[in-house]
Amino acid sequence: MGVHVPVTPQGSPMKDRLNLPSVLVLNSCGITCAGEETEIAAFCAHVSELDLSDNKLEDWHEVSKIVSNVPQLEFLNLSSNPLNLSVLERTCAGSFSGVRKLVLNNSKASWETVHTILQELPDLEELFLCLNDYETVSCPSICCHSLKLLHITDNNLQDWTEIRKLGAMFPSLDTLVLANNHLSAIEEPDDSLARLFPNLRSISLHKSGLQSWEDIDKLNSFPKLEEVRLLGIPLLQPYTTEERRKLVIARLPSVSKLNGSVVTDDEREDSERFFIRYYVAVPQEEVPFRYHELITKYGKLEPLAEVDLRPQSSAKVEVHFNDQVEEMSIRLDQTVAELKKQLKSLVQLPPSSMLLYHFDHEAPFGPEEMKYSSRALHSFGIRDGDKIYVESKTK
Repeated sequence: MGVHVPVTPQGSPMKDRLNLPSVLVLNSCGITCAGEETEIAAFCAHVSELDLSDNKLEDWHEVSKIVSNVPQLEFLNLSSNPLNLSVLERTCAGSFSGVRKLVLNNSKASWETVHTILQELPDLEELFLCLNDYETVSCPSICCHSLKLLHITDNNLQDWTEIRKLGAMFPSLDTLVLANNHLSAIEEPDDSLARLFPNLRSISLHKSGLQSWEDIDKLNSFPKLEEVRLLGIPLLQPYTTEERRKLVIARLPSVSKLNGSVVTDDEREDSERFFIRYYVAVPQEEVPFRYHELITKYGKLEPLAEVDLRPQSSAKVEVHFNDQVEEMSIRLDQTVAELKKQLKSLVQLPPSSMLLYHFDHEAPFGPEEMKYSSRALHSFGIRDGDKIYVESKTK
C-alpha cells in the first residue's frame, strides 16, 4: 500500500492550516496518494502554485484527486514522480484544465500522456519535459496553440526530424530550450523553417552537437528570433572566446541577446567589422555569404595593424659627463636613485653628489632635472636616443 502522506502538512494546529500560502512546496515528502480530499479542498482554496516534485506519486488518479480540489491552481510541478507507471486518462487530465505551467521533468511521461494533457489543458502556456529519455517526438492529431514555452533539455533528440515536429505541434511557441540534447544539424530549407517556428523569439542550443556555420546561418530563417544560446557546441571549440562571440553576432543580424548578454549597437558594429577582417584573406570560394553583405555595408576593411602598447622596459641613451659621452642601456623600471648607483663607477661620483638631467631629443624644451630619487625612469618618457646629463653638485 505504501506510505500515506496527505498533501496538507501534518501535525500543525488547525488554525495554522486554514491559511496555507498561495505557493505550496511539498517536495521530497514521501507522498504516495492524495489523502482526505475534503481537507485538501478546505485548506488549499487559495493555493495557485503547488510543488509535488520528488515524491512517490505513481497513479494519475491520485494526482487528479489533489488537483481537482485546488481550484486556483496555475502552476504544478510533478517532477521526479514515477508517473510512467500509470496511464493518464482524459477524465483525470481534465481535473487540472486550469493549469498554465506544468513541470514533468524526470517523470518519464510518455508522449501519449503529453498528448492527453495538451488536449485537456486549453490554457497551458509553459511545459517542462526535461530528463525524460526522449529519443523521438510523437505528434498528436491536433496542435496546441496556447503553449509559449517548452523546456525539453537533457534528452536524446539527435535528429532535426524530431525537432521539426515540435514546431508543428506548438505553432505559437515563443521560447524553445533544447540544451543538452545531441542535435547535430538543422536540416531544413529556410522557407520551411520560417513556417515551422513563425513566433519563435528565443532558442537555446546550449551543448548541442552543431558543427557547421551553415546551422548558425539557418537561425536567421526564424522571423522573430531575438535571443540565442550557443555555448558548448563543437563548432565553436577551436575559436577564442572573442572570436566565438563576434563571429556569431556578425552572422545573426537580428539577434539582440547572445548567451544571456545583450548585444549593443556598438558591439554589433565592432563584431561585423571584425567579421570582415577575419575573412578578408580567405579564398573567395570559402567566404560566407554574410561577408558580402557586410562589405556592402562597411566596404572592404584592411586588417588592423598590430600595435604593442606595453611600456618600454629599457632604452639606449647617451650619458654626458664633463666632456665624456657614453652610450648605455638603462632599465626604465628603476628609480632615479637606482640609476645614480648604476652611474657611480662611470662618472666617479657618489650618488649623493650627482645632479641628473633628461633631454628628449624630440622635445622643444631643454633638459628636465630628474629631482626626485624615488621617481621611476619610465615616468620621464625616456626613449632610445635620449640623453642623460650628469653634473656634480659641487661644480
